[in-house]
Amino acid sequence: MARFEPVIGRYVYVVVRGTEYRVYFEQSGKGIPLVCLHTAASDGRLWRHALNDEEITRKYQVIAPDLPYHGKSLPPESVEWWKEEYKLTKGFLLDFQVEFSRALGLERPVYLGCSIGGKLAVDLALERPDAFRAVIGLESGFSRAKTAPALDFHNHPRISNQFRMQSMYGKTAPGNPEKYRREIGWTYGQSAPPVSKGDLYYNFIDHDLSGDKARGIDTSRVAVYLMAGEYDYANSPADTRVLAEQIKGARFVEMKGLGHFPMSENFEVFKKYLMPILEEIATNGQK
Repeated sequence: MARFEPVIGRYVYVVVRGTEYRVYFEQSGKGIPLVCLHTAASDGRLWRHALNDEEITRKYQVIAPDLPYHGKSLPPESVEWWKEEYKLTKGFLLDFQVEFSRALGLERPVYLGCSIGGKLAVDLALERPDAFRAVIGLESGFSRAKTAPALDFHNHPRISNQFRMQSMYGKTAPGNPEKYRREIGWTYGQSAPPVSKGDLYYNFIDHDLSGDKARGIDTSRVAVYLMAGEYDYANSPADTRVLAEQIKGARFVEMKGLGHFPMSENFEVFKKYLMPILEEIATNGQK
């Protein structure tokens, strides 16, 4: 007998800023919508463990899209995209998340994102506070502006996809299952070279919560949870804790034994930190 997963993959057409995008997404489960966004230069495959987890999908409908230009979401047909540099902006990301949820008819979804997705969680809470009932940011941070001079390095003819695979492997935590650490690197080796640099424009330049900007987030309108892996040197638990302290009512969780890709490198450990948060959101939604 063949063995099938409960995950279903589909395409939906989403219009963002006047351009139509054919967006691939996978979904599984029933209940509260949980929209999961991947890291820079990757795709929704990073969420495959959550999509297949029966405990999560019992109360949540897990939805993992590939951003346009990522994974199975091809560049838009209506524009000559090859004539301009790919550059992911905060404005596009904010609008995409809102329009994607609207296209699927999602009612007060929960947002969960990692790395650039984790930074977007905080930007959504600040600039689109009524679009989601809660946001969960993995590996978030104030700003990566100090690394902006290295942006061109991420799309250079001497930098191969093999290098990207190894560098992402290096962001995982030691001791986690080797098969999953290697799998993360494998997905990065399949990304189009311009996408890495383009995504990091948002990461290094457009995302900036320095100063007191994060204090403007109102957690009475959207609950905020920030989680950071112990071994994430790029978005350290110490920095994320400081960010959480600026947001009145936000909760911070340090995840021991995890790195930059907690949902992929060791899902069982990650799940122990995530489930109490999901249970709290579900309980608050019933009040």
